Amino acid sequence: MDKFIVSARKYRPQNFNTVVGQSHITTTLKNAIKNNQLAHAFLFCGPRGVGKTTCARILAKTINCTNHTANGEACNTCNSCISFDAGTSLNIHELDAASNNSVDDIRSLVEQVRFAPQAGKYKVYIVDEVHMLSASAFNAFLKTLEEPPPYAIFILATTEKHKIIPTILSRCQIFDFKRITNNDTVTHLQEIVDKEEIKAEKAALQVIAQKSEGCMRDALSILDKIVSFTNGAVTYQNTLEHLNILDEDYYFRMIDFMQEQDMAGAMLLFDEINRKGFEGDLVLNGLAEFIRNLLVCKDEKSAALLEVVEGMQQKYITAAAKTGMSYLVSALNILNDAEINYKMARNKRLHVELTLIKLNFLQQAIELASENGTVVKKKQLDAPIAFKTKLLVPLQIKPAAIGIPQSKLYIEQKPISRQVADQTNQIVTTPAISNKPAPRPANPGNGSKKNLLDTLRAKYGDQYAIEEVKEAELLTMEKLRQCWDVYTTQLEKQLKHSSAGTFKLARLAIETDIRFTVTVSALTSQKFVEQERTMLVDHLHKEFNNRSIVFEVLVEAGEKEDIPLHMRLNSKQKFEHIAAQYPLVKELKDRLKLEIDY
Repeated sequence: MDKFIVSARKYRPQNFNTVVGQSHITTTLKNAIKNNQLAHAFLFCGPRGVGKTTCARILAKTINCTNHTANGEACNTCNSCISFDAGTSLNIHELDAASNNSVDDIRSLVEQVRFAPQAGKYKVYIVDEVHMLSASAFNAFLKTLEEPPPYAIFILATTEKHKIIPTILSRCQIFDFKRITNNDTVTHLQEIVDKEEIKAEKAALQVIAQKSEGCMRDALSILDKIVSFTNGAVTYQNTLEHLNILDEDYYFRMIDFMQEQDMAGAMLLFDEINRKGFEGDLVLNGLAEFIRNLLVCKDEKSAALLEVVEGMQQKYITAAAKTGMSYLVSALNILNDAEINYKMARNKRLHVELTLIKLNFLQQAIELASENGTVVKKKQLDAPIAFKTKLLVPLQIKPAAIGIPQSKLYIEQKPISRQVADQTNQIVTTPAISNKPAPRPANPGNGSKKNLLDTLRAKYGDQYAIEEVKEAELLTMEKLRQCWDVYTTQLEKQLKHSSAGTFKLARLAIETDIRFTVTVSALTSQKFVEQERTMLVDHLHKEFNNRSIVFEVLVEAGEKEDIPLHMRLNSKQKFEHIAAQYPLVKELKDRLKLEIDY
């Protein structure tokens, strides 16, 4: 039994013409070889599995070939080519910078550069994954890379060009490898299956090419797995099964349910997909990609952008023609938000089902937001708009009134003259007998309607008397001291002698019309005042008829209060103090091996 070799190694290109999808690179290198214009350092950068290391090896083989073909390829028959293919050539040195990234490894490489080749014209040094070198290794490599011997050529390969320092980049010719297109991948896979005499459907090869995402090595590895899985028969269905890909027919059925607003059918279809083992994030991602394809197919000119299996383009175009543009854009936005929030959701299935429910009723929402067949959009304004306002007269209804207006009127039960009511527009009403709520104020913007006062007059006549409410008073020291003394007297009647004493000794100072300060001599006095804050504020509000009055308690800076020793020490310090006075206590603790919980 022959030893199995994976397709990625067995069908690795041996000359420039067999490199897939990098003609802009191979043509440049062949012309440089023919014109003898080789640089001393190359940097090959690009995604994984697109041929960077392969091209580096082909270049090393070709420049040492003694019998080039007419188009600049290696002959594969001379001693240099034969030794290279056999892996015995001494003119090529490969270094994996991922595992040999220290400055000592680079110094060892630089030491080898001093020796000229024993056979052939050039010594080629291939450094793979060069971005993994340390900063010191890069610096040790700079001088040799800038001025190498005439027989030395360096080829650096990397997948992360941005990690390489600029001093290295400036010393190299940079070649950017691109991802291999799906068509090129399918063509190469078809050649391999023909050589291996494997039965493979073209649709299956197209699915493999899509899954590889432009990486030929991944495509060949997937092909090997599916061939082993299917025992040599690669079909579209077993490829989907092996790669855990959801068939696009499910998405076509799902969009039909959404358009018909058949929520039950959409839920049952998702349950069927879930029982097949597909996670919710795969469903959301696949549905978003499907909606994107429909959006692309709204214009048949852009249908060429689709990366789908052969024969699916027309099906997408037909489905896109039946779906509105507004629906597709809104659905794509909903799916994008659902994918972002999927990881944070605790109930993953419910999260996906809520997304499907939104999509199910999305068409109905769009129809409600449309006018004459066109979607009505919200206006977005870049600048503020000036609008006219009219001052509303504040009304208060006693006893539910809160706040102190500047001038108020209220209605008493005893009838008196109504002349006072004609002098103001701000009123507070209290019904004499009935508990009916006061009528709502008339619209101030409409002059044709009666105001509240006229409405009350028409409804209740002379049952109410209107008197003016006292205005809110501002703080004055005389009245503040009077109110303060009254409250102090109340404290004495309540037998709160400590608080009353504190209030007598406190100093008052008015800061503003509605704010004053209370200065006391100690923290304990401050606590006594704070305990009475609520009742004191209520007392002041009633006396001044002003609910805006506030005060602050300040402690006068003076000598520190003498705090007893036992109040200054913590538990551990107390024990140490006792043990210092009475040594037998500590001896007792040590002999009994007691542990004190401080």
